Amino acid sequence: MPIETPLLDLHRAAGAQIGEFFGTLLPSRFGNFEDEYSAACGAVALLDTNFHALFSFSGPDAQRYLNAILTSNVRDLKPGSGAVGLLLNPQGHILAEVETFLSDGGILASSHAMVRERTFSTFDKFIIMDDVSLEDATPTTGTLDLIGPLASKVILEIARVDLAGLPVLAHVDTTLGSIPCRIIRKAWLDHPAAMIVVPRERLPMIWRDLESRVRAHGGASVGMEAINSIRLESGIPWFGHDYDDKNIPHEAGLEHSHISYEKGCYTGQEIVERVRSRGHANRRLTELQFLGAELPAPGTKLLRDGNEIGMVTSSAFSPMLDRPIGLGYLRREHAAMGTQIDASGTGAEVIAPPVLAKHSAA
Repeated sequence: MPIETPLLDLHRAAGAQIGEFFGTLLPSRFGNFEDEYSAACGAVALLDTNFHALFSFSGPDAQRYLNAILTSNVRDLKPGSGAVGLLLNPQGHILAEVETFLSDGGILASSHAMVRERTFSTFDKFIIMDDVSLEDATPTTGTLDLIGPLASKVILEIARVDLAGLPVLAHVDTTLGSIPCRIIRKAWLDHPAAMIVVPRERLPMIWRDLESRVRAHGGASVGMEAINSIRLESGIPWFGHDYDDKNIPHEAGLEHSHISYEKGCYTGQEIVERVRSRGHANRRLTELQFLGAELPAPGTKLLRDGNEIGMVTSSAFSPMLDRPIGLGYLRREHAAMGTQIDASGTGAEVIAPPVLAKHSAA
């Protein structure tokens, strides 16, 4: 059964179409796709991102402990900074994508609710001799995102936080009115964006307030359909859609963004280093454009000369190219730009991401 966002009733009352993303029932769209796409690219967009699982770590060994089980460099974090990494099993397969945020009170870790129980039990299992306390903060915490070129302006107005002056994944504890929250600096199409962490029971109130402020700046509440299109135009893979526990980091193209090679030992490091020394993975997540009108479903086989060479993981319509695009795994010998393949009856071609940046620069 899919998880439900705590804002589901509010969205349905507003007439939103609901779909499943990250194993969670979320708004697919609130209205017109083109308007929502434009708001996210050109103004400011409010997103329901309650597909997260949030965990709190405290105790004198928390930082050292997480550094030993995640691929990111948690050891060198300073209060107010963050890092993105992966939780791997000993075979190097990806159990979870995990962002960690260090504050004076401990570490907040953000992952995905679709693997919440497994992630919590894995974290808990390895706390043996460490002086670490672990709490599942998901039931009491919610998240909303503001993205787009005007997101930093809205955040400055409502929370007095200058996103543009913060590095990516830096975070600040502040208030929205009288409601305590944490603002985490994200990035969206080279613009500052914000993830807002708030008490779960205050989500409806904060959503309504942010929705009115976003509209005042020419933006909109935006569903995941438009966000999926833009992230595929940007070549961004999603956990649970494009990679999971069947994949290793190098296959998903995460070896430069999610792994620290200077931090020392962590679970799964031996496999990561073996693939790194070899210089490649046997298959690679690859950007594709499809030559037909239909969106190939996830799992669609990719063929060349009648032989299976990979599969589609995600697809969406690209307004930039005016055709469907997507991501899929291909064997590395078939992943060169311009390679023509068959998506189970639909023509496809390997292209270079990000589509959005290349089109905008042309």
